[in-house]
Amino acid sequence: MITIITFSLLTFLSTLMGGLFAVKFKNKLHYIMSFAAGVLLGVVAFDIFPEIIDQVATYGFDSLQVMVAMVIGFLFFHILEKSILIQHCQDEECSVHHKHPDIGIASALALIGHSFIDGVGIGLGFQISPAVGVFIAIAVISHSFTDGMNSITFLLNHGNNEKKSKSFLLLHATAPILGVVSTLFFTLPQYFLTLYLGFFAGFLLYIGASDILPEAHAKQSSYKMIGLTVMGALFIFLITRLV
Repeated sequence: MITIITFSLLTFLSTLMGGLFAVKFKNKLHYIMSFAAGVLLGVVAFDIFPEIIDQVATYGFDSLQVMVAMVIGFLFFHILEKSILIQHCQDEECSVHHKHPDIGIASALALIGHSFIDGVGIGLGFQISPAVGVFIAIAVISHSFTDGMNSITFLLNHGNNEKKSKSFLLLHATAPILGVVSTLFFTLPQYFLTLYLGFFAGFLLYIGASDILPEAHAKQSSYKMIGLTVMGALFIFLITRLV
């Protein structure tokens, strides 16, 4: 219980710091995002996938169903982001983004819902095992920092003032704690927990490959940034081996 509460508080701090960092250090964000993308890849490859393989072998679950859950997780967040979060298409081409305070607020609210799901992910991870819970929490903490940055960026870029943006950032940072707390009131059967692992793996792959990495390289690319992504993946590899 103490470990779960600790990681939920770290998620809160990561989101909050990411948003405040976006306000102060706009020119350094791409380095952090590059490293975070590697961390997400490492968690999926070196922790979640091995756990899925172990669960399938131990309980005789259908591995195809778990992979379907992974694809659903990837596509679910892809559809959510493109249809609600980013692409506010009307009669114009979808490449045109309309700047309006309400759009920024809608985007921030979508990110808050997304962070609540992150918290649920941490709680369900601990239902599987402490190790899985810890590494899912590490992945969530890593991309929560970028979520906080995105929340502030969406709001400010669409004409919301700094005070309102910080208020939404505080709500955003609180959402994963509520998600974690919600999992204390229910327990899922082992089969559904394994499907959840596949679903969450798809979500993390999407966030890392389709969201964080492109954003990190949006303005410039360098071998240093590529190196940071590799370092993020190696960091998780070494940590999982030690654990």
